[in-house]
Amino acid sequence: MKYAPISNTLFIKNRKKFMSAMQPKSIAVFNSNDLYPISADATHPFEQHRDIFYLSGADQEETILLLFPEASNAAHREVLFVRETNAHIAVWEGEKLTKEKATEVSGIATIYWLSDFDRVFFDLMTEAETIYFNTNEHYRQAVETQTREDRFILDCNRKFPAHRTAKSNPILQHIRGVKEPEEIALMQQACTITEKGFRRLLGFIRPGVWEYEIEAELLHEFVRNRSKGFAYTPIVASGNNANVLHYIENNNQCKDGELILMDVAAEYANYSSDLTRTVPVNGRFTPRQKAVYNAVLRVKDAATEMLVPGTLWTEYHKEVGKIMSSELVGLGVLDKADMQNEHPDRPAYKKYFMHGTSHHIGLNTHDYGALKTPMKANMVFTVEPGIYLPEEKMGIRLEDDVVIQETGSPFNLMQNIPIAVEEIEGLMAGKG
Repeated sequence: MKYAPISNTLFIKNRKKFMSAMQPKSIAVFNSNDLYPISADATHPFEQHRDIFYLSGADQEETILLLFPEASNAAHREVLFVRETNAHIAVWEGEKLTKEKATEVSGIATIYWLSDFDRVFFDLMTEAETIYFNTNEHYRQAVETQTREDRFILDCNRKFPAHRTAKSNPILQHIRGVKEPEEIALMQQACTITEKGFRRLLGFIRPGVWEYEIEAELLHEFVRNRSKGFAYTPIVASGNNANVLHYIENNNQCKDGELILMDVAAEYANYSSDLTRTVPVNGRFTPRQKAVYNAVLRVKDAATEMLVPGTLWTEYHKEVGKIMSSELVGLGVLDKADMQNEHPDRPAYKKYFMHGTSHHIGLNTHDYGALKTPMKANMVFTVEPGIYLPEEKMGIRLEDDVVIQETGSPFNLMQNIPIAVEEIEGLMAGKG
C-alpha cells in the first residue's frame, strides 16, 4: 500500500463498537471484495470492501473477518482469515499478509488461512443462534453485480437454515457515521493532498489547455503524495459542460472567458476527500461570473454554520433551499412570481440547484451515516451548493468537507484550499 501504516488501535475500537451492538449468541461475518474482471486475463485494480477495512485494517483480497463475542473459546471471539501466501505468490504478486503481519495490522490475535474458514465457521455456528449478514443498504446503492458477500449469504442460508439472521448495516450506519480522531486525521491527509493538487492547477490552467490535461496534473500530484489517485471519477467541466452534473469525459478544450468546474479530490488510506472549485480559464472572473460565484459561496458559508449537533437532515436542506432562493432572486434568475407560484414539492430554486447540499463522507465518498436522526459531533459532511445556468453557459459549484464539533462552527478540513475570488485570481496570476 502507498499509505503509511495505520495504528491498529483504530480497528480495535471499531470492532468493540460493533460487537457491543450485536445480539446475544450471534456471529457477524465480513468478506473482502472480489477482483473484478475486465476481459481476457485483465482485472480492475483491487479495492477493499470498506466495512472489512473499517473493522480490521486488512487491505487485501480473499479475506474474511468473523466476530463472535460470546464464543466459548476466547481465541475465537475475533478471527481473521487471510489468503495463504507462498514463494510463488510472492514472486508473481508481491508480499501478502503473513499471520504475524495480519495481527500487526488488525490487532486480532487469531489468524487462520482462508482454507480453514469452512471448518472453523461450522464449529462456531453450532454455538451461535444468529448470523449477521453484511448487506448493502446505502441509500444510493444500485448494485447489479453479485459480490462475495452475496455468495456467502446464499451459501450460509443453504447450510444453516435454522439460524436466525440479522443485518450488520444498521450498526455500521450508526458507528461509521461518527468518526474517530484517527479517521479524521486520515481524512485531513486526503484533503491536504487535494490542496496540493489544486494549487498546482492554479498555475497551469489557461486558455487552450484540455480538460484531460488538468486531470493528468492532478493525478501526478496525488500519486506523488502517497495517494492511489482520485477518490472518485474526476469531473473537469469547462464552459457548458459544468451543467452536466456528472460530466466525466474530460475531453474538451478550455476556452478564454469560460469557467471550469472541477469536482476532483484525492483518497488516502481508503479515506476520501471531496472538493469542488470553479475558476476562470483566463484567470479573471467577469462581473457576472463573480456575482454568481459569490452567491454560491454565501450559500455554502451559511449552510456550513447549520451543521451542528442536533440538526435534522431534512430541515437542513429546507433551510438551505430558502437561502438559495433568496440568492437566485438577487441574481435576477428568479423573481417574486416564481416564488409565489412554486409547488411545495418542487421549489423554484431546484431548476438551478437540483442536487443536495451535503452528504456523509469517510471511507466512501458517499459514506455511511444516519440521516433520519439528529446530527452528532464528529460526523463529517460535504457542503456543496451550486448554481447552474445553461443559458449563460455557466455552472458554479463550491465544496468543502467539514467536521461537526461539540460546540461552535464545524471544522473545515479544506480551510487552506483557496476559495475567495481575490485569492483565486491572485494565484492564477502568479501572485502568492
